[in-house]
Amino acid sequence: MKNWISNRVLLPLIAIFLLLVTGILPGCQPDRDDDHRIGVIVSILPQAEFVEAIGGEKVKVDVMVPPGYSPHTYEPTPSQMTAVEKADIYASVGPGVEFEIAWLDKLLSFNPDIKLVDCSKGIGLIETAGHSHNDNNDKENHNHTEEGSYDPHIWLSLLNAKKMVHNIYEGLASFDPENEPYYQDNLENYLDQLDSLHNEFSQAFEGLDNRVFMIHHPSMGYFARDYDLIQLPIEDEGKEPTMAVLDRLIRQAREH
Repeated sequence: MKNWISNRVLLPLIAIFLLLVTGILPGCQPDRDDDHRIGVIVSILPQAEFVEAIGGEKVKVDVMVPPGYSPHTYEPTPSQMTAVEKADIYASVGPGVEFEIAWLDKLLSFNPDIKLVDCSKGIGLIETAGHSHNDNNDKENHNHTEEGSYDPHIWLSLLNAKKMVHNIYEGLASFDPENEPYYQDNLENYLDQLDSLHNEFSQAFEGLDNRVFMIHHPSMGYFARDYDLIQLPIEDEGKEPTMAVLDRLIRQAREH
């Protein structure tokens, strides 16, 4: 009787184990779903949230510049180049990101069939210091001008983020039209969240008399444009400020 009970317990367990290792049992291979997901490569981490918000369970996102590394100096690893070779879509930030200036064309050459989505499409770009005397002089859709001439920090604006996620939606829907309604629903939900945050910021900044703020790295130009703010960067064209620049900044800080 004891052996019979043991066999009743052990035999089904052994059968399940054999099904698992041979891949016959449906739904028990964790990597199988990956084969059906759209492989999307992004340059920086904030884009990953945008792609995952729109693509949901239907996308697998790889970030080229990992957290803690600088997009100014990062070089992709061999495994990342292999990921690009296997990916379906590359979502680029667009203007001025030094990693993309240095590496994007080379990465795309590894996979001639990859679909390129320009997240900056439709965004009015701000020229960086040294290329314009007016910090708020923006150009609409001039993404192929002198390299590095535009402020790359487009994702730090909620209004820009809305355009970025819409570009991502269009890229996914074009690549995978069968699931376009799914992407559309996700897009609308995420746009609602961005609108809610934008309204909160608009109310918070409404009626401010002093609209000037000081910042080390000039990364908030688009954010400042959205809410009629003025950023005073401490960096001088990407370099630490000279004594003359520091003197000017101190005078501006006291003035405001």
